Amino acid sequence: MKKFTVFVRLLVLFAFASSFAQLKYPPAKKGNVVDDYFGVKVPDPYRWMENVNSPEVKKWVQAENKLTQSYLSKIPFREKLRKRFEELWNYEKYSAPRKKGNYYFYSKNNGLQEQSVVYYQKGLDGKPKVFLDPNKFSPDGSVSLASYTFSKDVKYCSYSISRGGSDWREIFVKTVSKDKLLPDHLKWVKFSGMSWYKDGFFYSRYDEPKGENKLKVKNEFQKLYYHKVGTPQVEDKLIYQDKKHPDRGFDGYVTDDEKYLIINIWEGASENNRLAYAKLGGKKPLEIKMIFKNPDAHYGFVDDLDGKFLILTNYHAPNFKLVAVNPNKPDEKNWETIIPEGDNVINSVSSVGGKLIVSYLKDANTKVKVFDYNGKPLYDVKLPGIGTAWGFGGEKTDKEVFYTFTSFTYPPTIYKYDIEKNTSTLFRKPNLKFDIENYVTKEVFYKSKDGTRIPLFIVHKKGLKLNGQNPTLLYGYGGFNIAMRPSFRLSILPLLENGGVYAMACLRGGSEYGEKWHKAGMLFNKQNVFDDFIAAAEYLIREKYTSKNRLAVFGGSNGGLLIGAVVNQRPDLFRVAIAAVGVMDMLRFQKFTIGWAWVSEYGSSDNKKQFEYIYKYSPLHNIRAGVEYPAMLITTADHDDRVFPAHSFKYAATLQAKYKGKNPILIRIETKVGHGAGTSTSKTINLYTDIFAFMFYNMGLSMY
Repeated sequence: MKKFTVFVRLLVLFAFASSFAQLKYPPAKKGNVVDDYFGVKVPDPYRWMENVNSPEVKKWVQAENKLTQSYLSKIPFREKLRKRFEELWNYEKYSAPRKKGNYYFYSKNNGLQEQSVVYYQKGLDGKPKVFLDPNKFSPDGSVSLASYTFSKDVKYCSYSISRGGSDWREIFVKTVSKDKLLPDHLKWVKFSGMSWYKDGFFYSRYDEPKGENKLKVKNEFQKLYYHKVGTPQVEDKLIYQDKKHPDRGFDGYVTDDEKYLIINIWEGASENNRLAYAKLGGKKPLEIKMIFKNPDAHYGFVDDLDGKFLILTNYHAPNFKLVAVNPNKPDEKNWETIIPEGDNVINSVSSVGGKLIVSYLKDANTKVKVFDYNGKPLYDVKLPGIGTAWGFGGEKTDKEVFYTFTSFTYPPTIYKYDIEKNTSTLFRKPNLKFDIENYVTKEVFYKSKDGTRIPLFIVHKKGLKLNGQNPTLLYGYGGFNIAMRPSFRLSILPLLENGGVYAMACLRGGSEYGEKWHKAGMLFNKQNVFDDFIAAAEYLIREKYTSKNRLAVFGGSNGGLLIGAVVNQRPDLFRVAIAAVGVMDMLRFQKFTIGWAWVSEYGSSDNKKQFEYIYKYSPLHNIRAGVEYPAMLITTADHDDRVFPAHSFKYAATLQAKYKGKNPILIRIETKVGHGAGTSTSKTINLYTDIFAFMFYNMGLSMY
């Protein structure tokens, strides 16, 4: 394979500096809106940008995109980088098979298809046939397949689509054997699964939002329905609602034996939940009973065995435990512990093949053990190495299951696992145009500001010289109980082959070490997350992986908030910063779409003490004049109805107005794209092309 090197070009760097001085940002008027938060006057001059459909905002967006594309188009290696991304992306990608009846279903992308295609076949040796082709949903690949599921007899398949990356879903139904699309069409579905019972399924939806800004409207009063195949949505049966609590949502799940409907009652982004159930099969209306009525912990239903429910919970067990609960006597004193809490976090439990397959997290890496239903340990599953494994799903009668294993230097590889023999067999391995054997992944630990030990994954070429000159990208998230786990990322390959370093920090706020780790990075502990990330950057510099002039930082969503906060707090530490779809206005996030659900994680400006805390780090409100900020690329999308794009609009406008230095402050606003899920292949390649071109360009380096 052709080898490439990174080299400094002083003449080009001089040209960069000259071009920075010539940047003229589009004018953005300043309004006179001032909010009063408990006596504190907070100006919001760009409030008008929250009306994203107004001609004024659209004009500003067009002008910003024109400036950004003009800037990026001048990067001499941008097109070569794009072509390299296309080469790297162009290989067959498979998901692990899902067995349903006599069929196996899986997704496949030939390489550069905009969306992956779902195939099915009879038996593992059967002839594959196309079952769902999302590339035919729209000419430009902007409509994606969000999920699909099957009736118990595998007669029907319900599937949901997303238009332009929106969180709103539309549900359709087709037959499996005859491959026929039925007239069923359900709308205004969001944050919902589809769980089949007989000739219909349970799902959740909101009332149709009113007004033009349907991507902005606050989502309230979700309801659980049952839809019968062949009937219009207006005839769907209302199963459960809560007229007193607008922020509660409901997930309906039918047990494998079809005896029970389990209802998960969630409220906000908190992992804590309520759990209810109803017996199915009777002639009378469903009688819904509460199992856990207090949201004092997480209660996850796993299976029902002989009238008892297996529940995965962190109640008095921050690292989780598996208990058997009699739904008629759900008090803790009646619980039977099946798998006790241990030193490592239980990440998931599968009840399959007459066994319990339990996945643990150890320093953010996967460990898998198998137990019987009494909790007796049977054996450990030997994985290919240190990394992340997922899958292991199936029916109680299945003798084998599939799982996927990956790491930063281990592309997603599918294995078939024999449950009785405890053996893994290679099922499908990808064929990349990249020599992964030349690269190494290692996990190190560093100390944060308060002495807390933080895991950090570092990926680079073998034989890397620690001279402080390596271009380095540091990634982080730190929130919502989400673990950052090692996985293969096509997007970082051009960075690695150009002598760069990729680092990912496992910050507090995630689930790497259980609920204690999560709570250490939420609400009044949020500053810990920023301190952890800053300490990771200092570690990379101190250990001479890189220097301040060769360090870029990147985060998206809650990670975009992270980037905005650390850039305000330590602008001297980074050369480049990429903030993607970030939560930047911490005083108003709860007013848009599903933002209210994050109050349990962040707090709210409606509460005096919480306002005082979040106001101190809110990215939008802590931008300072007279500070030398790093080169910044802010990214968002017009269909992002999770983190409303006005967050990024207001942040970019404020930074462009206050910052007077020569580093570029650019915003890239994608069209027909949402928060990230379902983004087409071409748009994904274009995005990463621009991110890494911007990064290297502003380090004064060249790729290829």
